[in-house]
Amino acid sequence: AVAVAKAARLHLFQAQEWQKLENSVQDHSCTEKFSKAQLTMTVNHTEQNLTVSQIPYPETWYVFYVDKFTCEENYSESEDIQFEMVLLNPDAEGNPLDHFSAGESGLHEFFFLLVLAYFITACIYAQSLWQTIRKRGPMHGVLKVLTIALLLQAGSAFANYLHFSSYSRDGIGAPFMGSLAELCDIVSQIQMLYLLLSLCMGWTIGRMRKSHGRPLQWDSSPASTGIAVVVVVTQSFLLIWEQFEDTNHHSYHSHHGLASGLLIGLRVCLALSLAAGLYQIITVERSTLKREFYITFAKACILWFLCHPCLATIAVIFREYQREKIITIGVILCQCISMVILYRLFLSHSLYWEVSSLSSVTLPLTVSSGHKNRHHF
Repeated sequence: AVAVAKAARLHLFQAQEWQKLENSVQDHSCTEKFSKAQLTMTVNHTEQNLTVSQIPYPETWYVFYVDKFTCEENYSESEDIQFEMVLLNPDAEGNPLDHFSAGESGLHEFFFLLVLAYFITACIYAQSLWQTIRKRGPMHGVLKVLTIALLLQAGSAFANYLHFSSYSRDGIGAPFMGSLAELCDIVSQIQMLYLLLSLCMGWTIGRMRKSHGRPLQWDSSPASTGIAVVVVVTQSFLLIWEQFEDTNHHSYHSHHGLASGLLIGLRVCLALSLAAGLYQIITVERSTLKREFYITFAKACILWFLCHPCLATIAVIFREYQREKIITIGVILCQCISMVILYRLFLSHSLYWEVSSLSSVTLPLTVSSGHKNRHHF
């Protein structure tokens, strides 16, 4: 009754149309602004439904409550009208009760397939990988850190799947699992950053004092360790800052804030500096086998650091609701490929014995595989 007496209405504007009115040079009066609404619904029943005609793609709408007192100069709040508004976005099959927004649709299925892929891969390779790590070979430290980072990424994917599964049922989800997924992803990023920096800084900083035959040993000199720690701490700070800037539960943000921009810049600088250092090593290396090893390792490093900045840049050409999905799915797949490349390098015993002189001091006898069969003592 109060709403009818006040001639209450709801005015709906498409985002671009409302922004045009707001930015217009022409001075529109209050009444003129609201008269240009794309949809108007009179609030004169206890329950009403309004169906918006099919639109080609998802977009933002502004909804305003207006009554006969809204545009008065001496407007003062009178008796409040309590109402509940429910906006339902039908999915591709026309189901209006799907809880996922256009920007989230498909992520639930993606994380399910990702968890399934991790599970199948673990069933196939877990035992052999565990036996390799237990042997405590020359790459024991690298493989251990790489495996911990992989387990953290798998844990992040599983927590995200649980969150989205719960969200699909009640529209609320499991905020704790979403936060846990972000935490696992942050720790995984830090692990991988320190691993790659330690290896690469060992090549560049220790080059003048280390023999060329031991380029892949995890370097622990004060200089390389100090640089790695500083960069890791900086990235950790930016990642945590980014989480506070955007409280939504997703690991890869749309990069509108200052922290996100600085994080992108840091990753680009890391990729460029590591690429420059590795290029110097590759150009002076005479051994074809070693050069191929370094090139493959450089590709894995660059893919890990540059996938996020590149995808964030590419996503700009897509509509806003598509960007998060593109960044999230793309970064996860690229980093999985990077990990596979690194595992193939460090688990390839025959190739490692050819590249590293550690073969001559670790094993009493090794037989190299390849174009020559010669014994190393």
